[in-house]
Amino acid sequence: MRTLDLREYRTEEVRLPLNELQALLSHRNELALSIEPAHEDEGAWRLTPGSTVGAFEIQDILSVTVKPKLDIGRVLFLASYALGEFELCDLERFRFPEKETPFEALVPLFVAAAERAFSRGLLRGYRTEEESLYTVRGCIRFADQIHRRFGVPLPVEVRYDEFTEDVLANQLVRAATHALGTLRLRQRESRVGLGWIAATLENVTLLSFPRTEVPEVTFDRLNEHYREVVGLSRLILQHATIETGRGGVRAAGFLMDMNRVFEGFIRRALREKLHLTEREFPANKRRPFDKNNKIGIKPDLSWRKAGTCVFAGDAKYKRIKYQHAPNADVYQLLAYSTALDLPGGILIYAEGERDPAMYEVRNAGKQLEVFALDLGGEPADLLEQISKLADLVRAMAQASVARAA
Repeated sequence: MRTLDLREYRTEEVRLPLNELQALLSHRNELALSIEPAHEDEGAWRLTPGSTVGAFEIQDILSVTVKPKLDIGRVLFLASYALGEFELCDLERFRFPEKETPFEALVPLFVAAAERAFSRGLLRGYRTEEESLYTVRGCIRFADQIHRRFGVPLPVEVRYDEFTEDVLANQLVRAATHALGTLRLRQRESRVGLGWIAATLENVTLLSFPRTEVPEVTFDRLNEHYREVVGLSRLILQHATIETGRGGVRAAGFLMDMNRVFEGFIRRALREKLHLTEREFPANKRRPFDKNNKIGIKPDLSWRKAGTCVFAGDAKYKRIKYQHAPNADVYQLLAYSTALDLPGGILIYAEGERDPAMYEVRNAGKQLEVFALDLGGEPADLLEQISKLADLVRAMAQASVARAA
């Protein structure tokens, strides 16, 4: 299997035989990969990854890794914070070599978290079972007994609670272990660690969780020690791609869309700084654009107070290279603030080479702010920037309320 090492947003010129080219073209959407011919060299192709980073394997044909612009520790911090399960604030534990990908770096963290969680024994809990038995266990389901057995005494339809290790927390960990195991690991210690987790959870049902519907676990004093490993499991399952079919070609990968990660981080961090609930500060809430509600808009960030939207903004995972924000981004924010009758809004960028800016739109009375976050610093520095951003959001929301009064 051939390995292609790429970097986020960086163009590489690569010679590709027909089977490798076909494999890449079949999975270009998952990889968010731009593929163009290199006219100077017949048989060569220009490959430009987008904002999706991680690892992806296409059968025994290709192994593609896309490394992020950011340090791996920063990527895992942003992704874990966006998920809300736990925070990787102590990044001294998460210093990774330059050659590492998020996938390779995540495996030893996951194994270590599982070792800490399992050191107190596997988590167990009660699960309700319904069966047909020849002995009475728990309580008899009389309605089912009459409906199914027509007076025949055996077997008996019963319902009982079983104390088992086959509970949701362990099911998530096993599913994540399976997902990681579908990719080739360079480090032997990682392979051994995943094998140990799989053997420990051999009596736990292996389930498949949709990436967009990974269930949450409610924690209390009895299962608090599982919080980290469950958080990592949910992070893995939300970004794992297993056996994607394209013309009979099987593929598996661990891919993180940095656009989604950045947007999720901003939303959750602002929600915490502003002390708002998920209902008050929702994710991509559809709102009407026209009077007949035929066209909808979905701001990345919005604040709902007393049934009215008082703030809207957009998060953009890209760098501001010029003296002004891209026109398309400004027009989009102007549409949000106009349709929602707001005094303005905020564009939040992942990087910037200039101070925050403000545009006052002529003949519209709208003030559009641009705020750039430096993601290269320590988590404490980044969260301090979020505090300043939260102050700006709060001021905009107050201006919206005052305007409506």
